[in-house]
Amino acid sequence: MLEREMRLHLLQGKTIVVMGVANRRSIAWAAAESIRKLGGKVIFTYRSDRAGRELQKLCEDGFVDEKPLVVQCDVQDEASLEAAFAAIARETEAVDGLVHSIAHARVEDLQGEFVDTPREGFDLALETSAYSLVAAARAVRPLMKRGGSIVTMSYLGAERAVPNYNVMGVAKAALEASVRYLARDLGADAIRVNAISAGPIRTLAAKGVRGFNDVLHAVEERAPLKRNVTAEEVGDVTAFLLSDLARGVTGEVIHVDGGYHIVGI
Repeated sequence: MLEREMRLHLLQGKTIVVMGVANRRSIAWAAAESIRKLGGKVIFTYRSDRAGRELQKLCEDGFVDEKPLVVQCDVQDEASLEAAFAAIARETEAVDGLVHSIAHARVEDLQGEFVDTPREGFDLALETSAYSLVAAARAVRPLMKRGGSIVTMSYLGAERAVPNYNVMGVAKAALEASVRYLARDLGADAIRVNAISAGPIRTLAAKGVRGFNDVLHAVEERAPLKRNVTAEEVGDVTAFLLSDLARGVTGEVIHVDGGYHIVGI
């Protein structure tokens, strides 16, 4: 019973900023749910008005007591980033964690041959999916006064050439490299930076990947656990990395994919 109580309060007293909720099926929303179950306080950011409306509805339905702070933040706009974290600073004494679940590429750049990726499509994918982590880490750093943990979301396409993932795979590779460099820079401030390489999950972003159902079937057939993982499982590992149980872990990419990465594609 005591161990169970300890688990339920792993994030008690910690304030976590969650970026990238698109809808209820988002990995970011699952992470927020896991954080709340472990006693953490959640602050959300959103980019578009549409995402903001969806997020507000989720909060109205999911938060019975105290409603969370919800802040507009466009990671491609430095002024918006600064304003968002200034707003967060006015509402909380310190931030203990940040969940970065932001990625975007044009649908047409996820099809055909990678060699045909246009410059503008490449720049968009890299800026939104990789540089945004760097920008967010820089913005949250002054608020992590007692140290903290930053967790971002990656995929196996960062390591291997996955069909129909194309420029997003390159962006995720840049994201994982950024994790290592950020971990080196921020470690002196007791800030840890890690990534989760999640298995395929039916999110809004997954709809843009052609042949996604084939990927799901391949995981079911070949992964050691013989099944796909859920957003909730990824959310739980995210919460672990945000907690003090992971206080000695930084610069890592942790696979939550049922072991699929060990057997290949």
